[in-house]
Amino acid sequence: MSWCQTRAEKKPLLSRKNIRDRLIFCKRYRDWTAEDWGKVIFSDESPFRLFGASGKKLLRRRQGERYHQSCVMPTVKHPETIHVWGCFSAKGVGSLTILPKYTAMNKECYQHILREQLLPNIQEQFGDKQCLFQHDGAPCHKAKVITKWLGEQNIDILGSWPGNSPDLNPIMNLWSILKRRVDKQKPTNSDKLQALIMQEWAAISDPEVN
Repeated sequence: MSWCQTRAEKKPLLSRKNIRDRLIFCKRYRDWTAEDWGKVIFSDESPFRLFGASGKKLLRRRQGERYHQSCVMPTVKHPETIHVWGCFSAKGVGSLTILPKYTAMNKECYQHILREQLLPNIQEQFGDKQCLFQHDGAPCHKAKVITKWLGEQNIDILGSWPGNSPDLNPIMNLWSILKRRVDKQKPTNSDKLQALIMQEWAAISDPEVN
């Protein structure tokens, strides 16, 4: 076996509670079938940055080409960033919305997104059939007013979601696909970045989702 020196991969730092909660979650759902998971709508927020900063850039280079123009990824100190909220299920990609600039996600903003984006998506993909909604434990997600509102809409929640566990959410794979597509087209301003985000999200096909 040959060895090479490389950078360590990044992953969330898990506390003992995180580890315990993840194990509980996995044991609770380990017997679920593809049909069971097909009833879940997954959701998340994600940032997109200009100048290819959203994802990693993989390349091959020869010795002495480390700083060659074709082998670097330009960065800026404070890149323009667009935050989005999206959801999807086994039936395909769902809603995607651009979050207001310079506005922190709070319970009022989140409830507006759920009302304007999630409800139509549930109706389109599931109709009158029952489904489960997944969101993580962010404070605005777990606010009492949000829990009450979801209950009033008869939306059941996929429970026991462990903290600090973005890797358990399959929407992370969609974010990765979307960021690669957007970065590849090298948007030069926030308007182009926003347009590409929406365009490429709509172009993601069912095989990529499944």
